[in-house]
Amino acid sequence: MKIPFLSFNGMHSPLKDELTAAFARVLESNWFVMGKELEQFELAYTSFNQVNYTVGVSNGLDAIYLALKSIGVGPGDEVIVPSNTYIATLLAVSYLGAVPVLVEPDPHTYNMDPGKIGEAITVHTKAILPVHLYGQICDMESIMPIAEEMGLYVVEDNAQSHGAVQNGKMAGSFGHINATSFYPGKNLGALGDAGAITTSDAELAEKVKMLRNYGSTKKYYNDEIGHNMRMDELQAALLSVKLPHLDEWIQQRRAAAAIYDTGLANTGDLVLPYSVSPTSHVFHLYVIRTKKRDELQNRLSAAGIGTMIHYPVPPHLQQAYRHLGFAKGSFPLAEDLAATCLSLPLYPGMTEAEQHFVIQKIKEFF
Repeated sequence: MKIPFLSFNGMHSPLKDELTAAFARVLESNWFVMGKELEQFELAYTSFNQVNYTVGVSNGLDAIYLALKSIGVGPGDEVIVPSNTYIATLLAVSYLGAVPVLVEPDPHTYNMDPGKIGEAITVHTKAILPVHLYGQICDMESIMPIAEEMGLYVVEDNAQSHGAVQNGKMAGSFGHINATSFYPGKNLGALGDAGAITTSDAELAEKVKMLRNYGSTKKYYNDEIGHNMRMDELQAALLSVKLPHLDEWIQQRRAAAAIYDTGLANTGDLVLPYSVSPTSHVFHLYVIRTKKRDELQNRLSAAGIGTMIHYPVPPHLQQAYRHLGFAKGSFPLAEDLAATCLSLPLYPGMTEAEQHFVIQKIKEFF
């Protein structure tokens, strides 16, 4: 049995006719940038994410960058970010000349630990940038009061957690302005690169609309030094087809996670994902931990099972961030996660037989 780490067939095959029709609609319209398709998707995602505004942009990294720029982050500022995250979180901060200040994650959820934020705040801190990693929403009910007390902005990175909920409130709706990605592998993925910014602040929404479009609100009139960071009409049309199915796909992901939970319980030294609540986790990734990670990955690969490591090198040890002066041991929990985490295949359309094969091979390994 050959099992890829990720397959789109379960999502795209049933929607082939609708996706093809959306492509044809854009082709026949002869309007490919900043048109009705984008407007319609922005409205639909606004309703889904329970905010007042959505601004479609080119990708997730640009979304974080524009969100930070809209609140005035610049040279001399500091932005608090998790030590356990994808490099894009830090890159967006660096693009603005600001400094990323890393804090360690919660040892259970692997998300930013609110208890460590206070000691990272200085007079230069401008914002907190929590990342809802692997599909689980951060402890926003603890993070938001800290930001309010200290007069800081919050920018959520919601790229991996479309649809996650904390006490009735959606990921991507807590912060002052928030960023998400629709990279193809995300729970809601485009058929290319795309991203979005969500907010309920009208002024910030208008700001990022202008910044994504050359700093212009009227063609050929530019109020600021802006960027070309727009979502194209085709990706908006395709995302509009997929969005109504997201809740169903999330339920499939949760059901698949439950099968893994049951099948892998009490196996070797495995640490299985921890869910704060049934709705807090949408399982963009099913991440296990073991001290025998590399050996297990090799064994699964030999059996035809695809896996991934998210992420093998933490940001503070990347060559790109040597200038921050961190050495091995600076963020031990992030480093331990990098050495022990393994993401198992999980996607809509994955069969129980495929999952039980994965479970069987893992049990055989241990």
